[in-house]
Amino acid sequence: MELGHRLVSEREADVIICNTCTVKDTTEQKILHKIKEWGLQGREVIVTGCMPQVQMDEILENNPEVHVLGMNSLLKLGVILNRVHERLGGLSLRPMSVFDDSPEGLLNVPRNRSSPNIHICQISQGCNNRCSYCIVTLARGPLYSFDADSIVTDIEQAVYEGCSEIWLTSQDNAQYGLDKGINLPALLERITAIPGDFRLRVGMMNPASTLEILDDLLEAYSSEKIYKVLHLPIQSASDKVLGRMKRKHTMEQANRIVEKFRDTFPESTLFTDIIVGFPGEDEEDFELTLDWIRTYRPDKVNISRYTPRPHTEALQFRNIDTRIVVERSGKLHRLCNQIKLGKKEDMVGKEVDVFISQQAKVKGLMSRTASYKPVVIPESGEFSPGQRCRLKIDEATPGYFIGHPV
Repeated sequence: MELGHRLVSEREADVIICNTCTVKDTTEQKILHKIKEWGLQGREVIVTGCMPQVQMDEILENNPEVHVLGMNSLLKLGVILNRVHERLGGLSLRPMSVFDDSPEGLLNVPRNRSSPNIHICQISQGCNNRCSYCIVTLARGPLYSFDADSIVTDIEQAVYEGCSEIWLTSQDNAQYGLDKGINLPALLERITAIPGDFRLRVGMMNPASTLEILDDLLEAYSSEKIYKVLHLPIQSASDKVLGRMKRKHTMEQANRIVEKFRDTFPESTLFTDIIVGFPGEDEEDFELTLDWIRTYRPDKVNISRYTPRPHTEALQFRNIDTRIVVERSGKLHRLCNQIKLGKKEDMVGKEVDVFISQQAKVKGLMSRTASYKPVVIPESGEFSPGQRCRLKIDEATPGYFIGHPV
């Protein structure tokens, strides 16, 4: 806005900013199609995100006139927008590319939040693991933790601006600070000491890095400001498959984390990620994953069918027949949905204490239990984000619960 630009819909835009993801082939192909389509329409396009870091040739093949903003250069968006403005004004200028070596992050910069009550804070970029299937590490580089003082200041400002929910995000939150002589539990203690009534959601943590800080992490989680939700991606419940994936944990270690977390916080919520059909996964390996789901009953499972990614070690592995992968994926989806539905039905009729976080997409307010379970309050005139209340769960829908104040 300060530079004279404003956000508009895609249909109205003179310039389209495309933030790319390269985790899955299907997503990548959709992005490349859109980049090509915009080029054929004569649109000015700025491409950023992960793809320019590792797949520049594919981008330029689909649209040689794109401008490119590297992963570490997001704060230089204004520089490219000014160049685009000059091109739109008739100057014959070549497309611009900006790449920096070190991450700048997005701490303490003006925000236009999609939800005025939720603040997303990136605490680090990159990852020190080299999983055989993962292209993200190649795109984002090794771990780079952002300064703890800057993170605290960023969140203080967000709370001052009225945000009632803070989301901590990175490729692996549990690795935070390994390069800076600090760790995630210490950061959480500093954040929860910030004055104000807000809640903190800690994002994904890989099992191997979580295990290293587990006791301190559980102590930090005892703060009522932290939602008792554990996002622990196991990817497979077979140690053989984990070895081929070059994951740094065993299932015994992952199970120890889940059990200790649940022993400490019995009402906690468990999220996980699973890759189906990784090269070398046989029926016995897949059954181990199904058995793990039946035993640990996660509240949410992000299921991905394996697709080979360029520049990764697993690209040279022999892939499983696509029909088998589709069959296994469907079977896992059905089991996870069955468990999720059963756990939701168990909640109906219970009374829960909630923290109201934001306006719901449906009519009413979205609230969260201490374990981050979503409860919509349809009649919400007497409440607003940042308040607490006690609800009775009346109904369970696929995406959330519905409750009324008691």
